[in-house]
Amino acid sequence: MDILITASFIVFTIATLASMTYGLHMAVLLVLFARRQKRERARQRDVIEAFLAADDRANWPLVTTQLPVYNEADVVSRLVEAVTAMDYPRDKHEIQVLDDSTDASRELVDRVVKRYAAQGFDIKVVRRPDRRGYKAGALAHGLQSAKGDLIPVFDADFVPSPDFLKRTVALMVNRPNAACVQGRWGHLNRDESWLTRAQALGIDGHFAIEQGARAWNGLMMNFNGTAGIWRKAAILDPNVGGWSADTLTEDLDLSYRAQLAGWEIEYTVDVVCPAELPGTAQALKSQQRRWATGSIQVARKLLPRIWRARLSLGEKVEATLHLTHYSIALFMLVLAVFARPMLLAWLSGRAVSPWFAWIWSVVCVMAFVPSAVYAYARHIIGEGWGGVRVIPWMLVLGVGICLSNTLAVIRGMYLRGGEFVRTPKSGSTAQRRTNSSYAAMNEKLWIAELGLGAYSLWTFQEYMASDSYFFSIFLLLYGIGFTWMGWLSRPQAHKPAAVAVGTQDLDPAQPQAA
Repeated sequence: MDILITASFIVFTIATLASMTYGLHMAVLLVLFARRQKRERARQRDVIEAFLAADDRANWPLVTTQLPVYNEADVVSRLVEAVTAMDYPRDKHEIQVLDDSTDASRELVDRVVKRYAAQGFDIKVVRRPDRRGYKAGALAHGLQSAKGDLIPVFDADFVPSPDFLKRTVALMVNRPNAACVQGRWGHLNRDESWLTRAQALGIDGHFAIEQGARAWNGLMMNFNGTAGIWRKAAILDPNVGGWSADTLTEDLDLSYRAQLAGWEIEYTVDVVCPAELPGTAQALKSQQRRWATGSIQVARKLLPRIWRARLSLGEKVEATLHLTHYSIALFMLVLAVFARPMLLAWLSGRAVSPWFAWIWSVVCVMAFVPSAVYAYARHIIGEGWGGVRVIPWMLVLGVGICLSNTLAVIRGMYLRGGEFVRTPKSGSTAQRRTNSSYAAMNEKLWIAELGLGAYSLWTFQEYMASDSYFFSIFLLLYGIGFTWMGWLSRPQAHKPAAVAVGTQDLDPAQPQAA
């Protein structure tokens, strides 16, 4: 029994120290962001204003906007409408709809593209014989015929503003060594539910604080797969190697390889591109599984190169924490499972008991550090401190999804490549909430989540009974999070959008002349 208790203590302590490390990492990024954000945002503002004031459109670079889509009947019309409405010279803007669709949305894509081509836009559908390489394969295939020197990329659920392209082009023109400029993600349906509100706060923290801290302090950062613009020369650089499908996060992989080859990545917090947040628990899990598995795959692939590269120790450590960040889900799960054995050891007066209060204090404090960072992020983008009231829901969501993410992390440790399971979109906005025509992949994990919820609530009750009130808060969050996620993930009848695939309105508002 003593051996089991000692082993549990060691595992619990490792998980605690790991959680503390990632929590401190967030605090460091906050400091790095705060010390540079005013100067960098002012610099970017001056660059953009000078570019727009000159309005030298004859010398603006040729761009090829790539729109990778796969069975996106609910949102593809909206996407094409937004991209054609961007204020950029038509004779310098090629648009590729990289359509890998296998359903009736192929006809919809053809009709929408034909409509805008008839209006004088340089827009075409690019199709492949199969989905080999998934999104990475589609982007690489389209690049072969792309005429532009700069390559903006937008996923199907994004809606770029009319000035997005010219503002990001301004930053690329001003920085010849930039492989990419990444914009900030906004939210079309943030207030759809508590699930989307919690997601939005977490995404704001990543884009406002984390990305800014990395980009503006010489650290390695990532392209987020969409709402950004690439330099074709960087992608085709032999030292970079182009798009690759050997991980599920081709965007993270390419951006790190580009930086290892000497290219830089620019980030702008003030150029925003709104997108749709996953509206269901299953859709969110699908998205998070891909991101978690892919990031661990990239870590396996590139960390040896990173540690051999001529980078400072700080750059290497930060890159390691960045690429392995999703592993925190595993440590969070360990804390939930081993909380009860730790309590029993403490109550029995075993040798581990003197460390009990210290360990749990670290767990509780570090759990709230990222939340505070995210609340500050909402403030820094000009929306006040309203994010504070969303923190409890974000904490609940974070622990609720950790079982799903843990399995994804483990998968990333041994899997190479894998199927790119896209997140179903519905076309929901702040004004209009709809159901997707596509159902998310069902899984039975919800049963285990409900079981973990019950276990955590039981452990919470035992902590309360032992007068460990402060530490019990953490277990209560676990209990609520697992139970909530399990309940939301239970099998439900799918209610597709009222409009059948391929028959929705094909008469979008007339785009503004560019």
